[in-house]
Amino acid sequence: MTTKTKTATGFTTDDFAVFQIAGLNERMNGIVEQIRPKLQRIGEQLAAEISPSAGSEMYLHIAKHARRTVNPPNDTWLALCANKRGYKAHPHFQLGLFDDHLFVWLALIYEVPGKRNIATAYLNELDELISLVPNSYVVSLDHMKKDAIAASELAAGDWRNLLARFRDVGKAELLIGRHLAPNDPIVADEQALIRFAAETYEQLMPLYKKACLAYV
Repeated sequence: MTTKTKTATGFTTDDFAVFQIAGLNERMNGIVEQIRPKLQRIGEQLAAEISPSAGSEMYLHIAKHARRTVNPPNDTWLALCANKRGYKAHPHFQLGLFDDHLFVWLALIYEVPGKRNIATAYLNELDELISLVPNSYVVSLDHMKKDAIAASELAAGDWRNLLARFRDVGKAELLIGRHLAPNDPIVADEQALIRFAAETYEQLMPLYKKACLAYV
């Protein structure tokens, strides 16, 4: 008798529904019990997958939301970074969930100390940056908000403006990647999701490496 291998489950509607739970402790329990184990599994595989291309070991970090004392988090995520101790002050990759979509990002958030250098490096080779970001990708200027801009809507002048803002505004951020709807079949298939995320990260790897060189 042949034993059928069970396909690992990705994220379900129940996981996205966690972000509708009222109360900090209650929502955090849902994140810890339902979502975090999946982020751990997916992140471990992704770290191994992209480390060779990144040129250094990529360490997995899981959002802890430790600073929250009242308001429950609206999203949660994993981060992959070349620094073992932390990720926020470094260029990194993310995969995570809001209640209405899953995101896969190259993330340069406001804690990165070399934002000005990174923005300048990108602006100096703007044509290359634009060529590396497919029209199907999206861009966010704030990792705490759901809003994103379709790359297909960004002309060269728009890229210059948002990179200038990233350079000049202290709290400005730059996140480039892809969104998936909760009902997308890829979301529910763990291995398909890992392939999708790894493909995204590989596409954006030249920008990640440029950021790592520039921010030091």
